[in-house]
Amino acid sequence: MVETQSLEHGVEEATRAAESGEVPVVMSGDGLVGQIGGALVETGSQMGIIPGGRGNDLARVLGIPSDPAGSVAVLAEGNVRDIDVGVANDRPFLCIASCGFDSDANRIANETRLIGGNLVYAYAALRALAAWKPARFTITLDGGSPLEITGYSVAVGNSRAFGGGMFIAPHAELDDGMLDVITIADVGKLRYLRGIPSVFKGTHIEKEEVGEARAATVEIRADREFAVYADGEHLTDLPATLSTLPGALRVIAPPKPETIPT
Repeated sequence: MVETQSLEHGVEEATRAAESGEVPVVMSGDGLVGQIGGALVETGSQMGIIPGGRGNDLARVLGIPSDPAGSVAVLAEGNVRDIDVGVANDRPFLCIASCGFDSDANRIANETRLIGGNLVYAYAALRALAAWKPARFTITLDGGSPLEITGYSVAVGNSRAFGGGMFIAPHAELDDGMLDVITIADVGKLRYLRGIPSVFKGTHIEKEEVGEARAATVEIRADREFAVYADGEHLTDLPATLSTLPGALRVIAPPKPETIPT
């Protein structure tokens, strides 16, 4: 067992273990899991996961139980799935890369220490909403004509969920080689707030202000500076180019379910 001191330290230790023929098992949240997963692409090693963070969204989508006994049982069964790895400006991620309103909310959540569990994400969203002003985003899908939207955020999903069970990209698949792009156009703050609970069920996608598209390569720019957060961490900054490495990571997880409960 190694107690990691930072993301970089965790990546170094896991890579070293993989190169020596061991199977790294990460007990942490999505941030460390995502960075180690990206690094293990180069080694061809399998990766195990024991959920140990506040969100644990990759484990949720993969069907890995949140309790240690359940997740260790999954490791013992040894079923392996090949999943895609997202890339944003050459930085790997596994779940959702997002910017705009989500940038502000992620920053607040990461700075908050006195609130645990999923409550921290609700608290961060309320804090961010109070100061939010609409932004203009320019999005290019697979080299096509640029699309412009004014609103809250752009989320690019390699997986379905972020923020502790918010199914922002409910149709995304971890093994299809594609990215799901979700945009939220400008609406009143009260309407936006009322719509947050629907994201936990993935039904927000039915609202007229929510756009959905799919592409292999996504380019995003904005009319002001935004950080791009992925797997709960500050990954890079706009402008950003996002793509996938199809089937690049081998993860020990239950067989792919027909449906994912929300």
